[in-house]
Amino acid sequence: MNIEKDRDLLPYNTFNLSAIARYFVVVRNVSELMEVLRSDIFKSNPFLILGGGSNVLLTKNFPGLVIKNELTGIEVINQTTETITLRVGSGEPWHKFVMYCVNNNYGGVENLSLIPGTCGAAPMQNIGAYGVEVRDVINTVEAIDLKTGDVLVFENKACRFGYRESIFKHEMKNKVFISSITLTLTKTSHRFNVSYGAIKDVLAQSANNEITVKNISDAVISIRQSKLPDPKVIGNAGSFFKNPSIEESTFTRLKQKFPGIPSFPGENGLIKIPAAWLIEQNGWKGKTFFNIGVHKNQALVLVNYGGGDGQKIWELASEIRSSVIDKFNIDLQPEVNVI
Repeated sequence: MNIEKDRDLLPYNTFNLSAIARYFVVVRNVSELMEVLRSDIFKSNPFLILGGGSNVLLTKNFPGLVIKNELTGIEVINQTTETITLRVGSGEPWHKFVMYCVNNNYGGVENLSLIPGTCGAAPMQNIGAYGVEVRDVINTVEAIDLKTGDVLVFENKACRFGYRESIFKHEMKNKVFISSITLTLTKTSHRFNVSYGAIKDVLAQSANNEITVKNISDAVISIRQSKLPDPKVIGNAGSFFKNPSIEESTFTRLKQKFPGIPSFPGENGLIKIPAAWLIEQNGWKGKTFFNIGVHKNQALVLVNYGGGDGQKIWELASEIRSSVIDKFNIDLQPEVNVI
C-alpha cells in the first residue's frame, strides 16, 4: 500500500478539473482496502471514495484521503441454459462490463451502454437509460463496513432502489465501500426494451434492423454519442440534474400555463418532467461563460472546455436551478456528487 501526498485529481474526474488531495491511495483488492482502513491516515482524516470520477464535481482541494477504487474482475458464479449470474468487481468500468455482456450475448444491460463510471457506482446511483435501470438485473451488492471491516451483503430489496437513488446514497453513505455486485442476465429468451422512440428510429434506419443485444447496444451508443460530449474532449459528468417528479395536480396547472410541457409517467403516480426541457425554456442551452457552460446539444450537461473551475460550474448550476424555480416553481436536484 502506497499512500501518496498532494496528488492532483485532474486525471481522475471526467469534468477534467484540477483539485489536490492531501492523501491519495489506489486499492486493487479487498486486502489492500483493509490495510488502508487500519491506517492512522484513514482514521484521522476525512475520506472520499473515487471510482471512475464520472459523477463528481470537485469545487475545491480535498483535505483528507482519496481512495481510488480499482477492484476489477468478472466471475461466473452460476448459470443455467437460460440465465447467467456474474460477480463483478466494483472498480470494473461499467461500459467495459456491458461490452463483455454484449459480446457474449448476455441480455439485460444493453440499454445501459456507454454510461461512464464503475460497476460499484451503478447500484449507488441506480443508473438507468432508455427504459432500463440497473436494479432490474442486480441480485446483491457486497460491501465492506468502513468502521468494522465486516463484509455486508445487500439483497436487491435491501438496496432501496429508486429513481437515481439507493440506500448507498443515504443511510449507508460514507459507511460502506461497495466491493462487488452480482447480476443475473439472460442467455436466451431476452426481454428487450425498445420502447424509447430514439432506439426504434435508429434500428429502423440500420441495414440490419433485427432486435438483438448487440444491435440495441449499438443503437444506444450511437444515440449517446450524438447527444453527449466525450469527456476526453470536453469535460463533463453527463446529466447534471435529475428529471423532477411532480404531483399530477401540479402538472395540470403547469400544462395550462405551458401547453407544450412534455412529461412521462414517474414512480408512485407522480409525473416526471424532462429537466433538459425546463432548462432550455430558460435559454441556457449552448450558453458559454469563458471556459465553462451548458452543452449545445444537451441542456442537462454542464461542461468544462478546459481550465475551468469547479466552484464556477457549481455557481452556474445554482443559477440554472434558481431560474427554473422562478419560472416553473420546480427545484432541480443535482445528480452529480458535489465535493
